Amino acid sequence: MQGSQPRPLIDEWEWQYVAACKGMATDLFFYTDRERGPRRARREKIAKSICATCPVINQCREQALRLAEPYGIWGGLTEEERMEIISNARRNRRSEYVTAS
Repeated sequence: MQGSQPRPLIDEWEWQYVAACKGMATDLFFYTDRERGPRRARREKIAKSICATCPVINQCREQALRLAEPYGIWGGLTEEERMEIISNARRNRRSEYVTAS
């Protein structure tokens, strides 16, 4: 029955201890209300460059996609990029369902 017991939550988050962004200012990864255009693009580029060096980028990305994280740069992806991936995955699942019916 070991497999039916819940896993400790630390297993879900432990990877964050070695993330490249650990201890950095969160404003590098999250936009402010007034941030637009070139300023936002520069910040996103900096955040993505930090993510590119991260040893746990895949875990971060997978979690952000699984939770449909609505804000910030996670796993090297912006909110818009994540929503596009999630939308495409949903469309693909629907078309597979229709094809299988």
